[in-house]
Amino acid sequence: MMYKLLICFIAGIGAGLGTGFAGMSAAAVISPMLITFLDLPAYEAVGIALASDVLASAVSAYTYGKNKNLDIRNGLVMMAAVLLFTLVGSWTASLVPNTAMGSFSMFMTLLLGIKFIVKPVMTTKESMGASNVRKRIAQSAASGMAVGFICGFVGAGGGMMMLLLLTSVLGYELKTAVGTSVFIMAFTAFTGAASHFAIGGMPDMLCLAFCVLSTLLWARIAAKFANKASAATLNRATGVVLVILGSAILAVNYLS
Repeated sequence: MMYKLLICFIAGIGAGLGTGFAGMSAAAVISPMLITFLDLPAYEAVGIALASDVLASAVSAYTYGKNKNLDIRNGLVMMAAVLLFTLVGSWTASLVPNTAMGSFSMFMTLLLGIKFIVKPVMTTKESMGASNVRKRIAQSAASGMAVGFICGFVGAGGGMMMLLLLTSVLGYELKTAVGTSVFIMAFTAFTGAASHFAIGGMPDMLCLAFCVLSTLLWARIAAKFANKASAATLNRATGVVLVILGSAILAVNYLS
């Protein structure tokens, strides 16, 4: 019993820090932890991870929004495109044999962490505000289509891909990018969790409760720190968290 609670708590720490700092999906951390150390079925583990993502992303989005680091309008545009094209990607994947790419999200987490350390995002809100509104909406829709399709086709990588596109393509400063990413993730995670529980039934309730509470606690702590930190500090902290999480997840998957 204590072993199970410890694994869930540790998984929640990693997932919460990843969500609060970088808008990372909890599924990237919690799923491999529960599958490897508790022998939970993959479908059940993903459902628990998505459920943990809902409140963690929501509380992170609230914290970022309260600090005016959230773009709701473009976030809604991207979210609609993500949800629609996730279905398109899933349908496409069903037509193509042997498309398993489970390592995609892990490597992306690691590489994105290195990117934030080596080449930090130093865009300011002033430069963000100078961009064309219609162009940004179009870019949000196109980015959402790309994220949704790849998530549906590959089955992972949504949070990291959104952060990469928001900072690199749409030119968001890092705090607004993370705030907008977790805002979108709250809705996509809820949709995913509801469908998992509807199809597969309720999971291990003890694991679910401890994962949700631990992820929520650490996401709140990380989001509060991130909104008070300078851009340089946040880039370094985000990079370090992503590198550690990416390396840990790879180790769990390949050395276990």
